Amino acid sequence: MTSADPQKPGAPLKLGWFSTGRGEGSSGLLVAALDAIDSGALNGQIEFVFVNRERGQHKGTDRYMDLVEQRGIPLVTLSSQRFRTENGRPPWSDLRGKFDEAVLEMLEPYTVDVSVTAGYMLIAPVLCQHFIMVNLHPALPGGPIGMVDQVIWELIRSRANESGVMIHVATEALDLGPVVAYCRFSLSGQNYADAWSEIGERTVEELRTARDEDLPLFKAIRAAGVERERPLLVATLAAIGDGRIDLNSAGQGDALDLTAEIEPGLTPK
Repeated sequence: MTSADPQKPGAPLKLGWFSTGRGEGSSGLLVAALDAIDSGALNGQIEFVFVNRERGQHKGTDRYMDLVEQRGIPLVTLSSQRFRTENGRPPWSDLRGKFDEAVLEMLEPYTVDVSVTAGYMLIAPVLCQHFIMVNLHPALPGGPIGMVDQVIWELIRSRANESGVMIHVATEALDLGPVVAYCRFSLSGQNYADAWSEIGERTVEELRTARDEDLPLFKAIRAAGVERERPLLVATLAAIGDGRIDLNSAGQGDALDLTAEIEPGLTPK
C-alpha cells in the first residue's frame, strides 16, 4: 500500500479501513462513514476494508463482510488466528511484525491518504510506520489509556467530572499517538447525580465485586461515549479532507476540539 500524492483541492479523501468487524460498534462506525459519504457530508471514498478474520470464524464478522461487499468496497482478509497457527503458535508479540508485512503485501495495489482503525483488535507496529493511521480512543487527550472498560473504571476511580472521545494517530505506543481531534462531555449535573450518589464512597474494587459493568454509572459513561464516537470520526475525517487537520504535522499544535460541531446533532436527553 502506498500513500496518495498530496490531496488536490476538492478531491475525495482516499480512505483505507481496518477492522476485526466483530460487533455493532465496528459496523456502526463504517456505516456512519458511508452514510456521510453518500450524503455529501464527507468528501471521501473507501478504497478497501481489511479484516483480520476469514469467513466462518465469527458470525458478527461474517455480517460485517457482507456489509462491505454489498457496498461494492474491495474486501481484503487475512486471518490472524490462522496466521499464528500456520507459524507454530508462538506468542503473538513475536508475530506482529511478520503479520503486518503480509498485510502490506496484500494491500500493495491500493493508494490511500489516511487509514482508519475502527474496531481493529491488533496492535499494528509495521503498518503504522508505513502510512498514517488514525484510531478512536474513548477518553480526552491526557486521559486514561487502555480498553474502554479500563478507561471507565479509571474515570470512576478518580471521580472525574468530564470525559470525552479522541482521534489520534496510531503509533507503536498504544493510545499515545498524537491527538488530532476530540470532543468532551460532562460527567456531572442532573444526568449523573443519581448515579454518582449511588456509589457513594465505595472504591472501584468494591463496585466491581458488587455490580461490575451493570453499574448504572458505568453504563451512563459508556453510552455517552458511544453516542459521540461515530459523529466524531466523521467530523474528523471531514476536517482532514478540508485541510483543517494536517496529519503530517500532528502533535505540533493543539488538537481540534469538535465538541461544538457534534453536540447539536445528538439526541436530546
